[in-house]
Amino acid sequence: MVAPNLCWWQAREAKDMADYRRILLAVDLTEECRRVATRANALATSSAAELHIVHVIEPLSLAYGGDIPMDLSTVQDQIHEQARSHLADFAASFGVPEEQRHLVFGRPESEIHRIAEDESMDLIVVGSHGRHGLALLLGSTANGVLHGASCDVLAVRVGRDVPDDDS
Repeated sequence: MVAPNLCWWQAREAKDMADYRRILLAVDLTEECRRVATRANALATSSAAELHIVHVIEPLSLAYGGDIPMDLSTVQDQIHEQARSHLADFAASFGVPEEQRHLVFGRPESEIHRIAEDESMDLIVVGSHGRHGLALLLGSTANGVLHGASCDVLAVRVGRDVPDDDS
């Protein structure tokens, strides 16, 4: 039986969303990711799913191609400690316990896929700037996550052209 005021495909879609039991929220810890986290948290709450959060730190050697003739380990340690602190505060604001927080080094797309598979996630939620033109051709983390994921991916629009939830 179809729920009142829902078409058959909307009822099916609602049932499919209820099947999500483990959701992985990928964040970059910028202010924009709060909007993405709010959506992921609402989805997790409505489907009684377990919410995990992952933040990937890209090693400086990857970001700069190893062209810097100095030891970056101290700087990398500082970045890790700052990210750990920010992730703890961010996750706590959404009620995500420590054992469901993942802070890892590597390429964001690869590490998000790895965590999703290792933790048997049903859904990955990422932010997307909705790039087009040259920016789309160059790719984005959301695009990389979408094309390599073994589970569903929800891309939440963020950026200047997205209206606030309050409006």
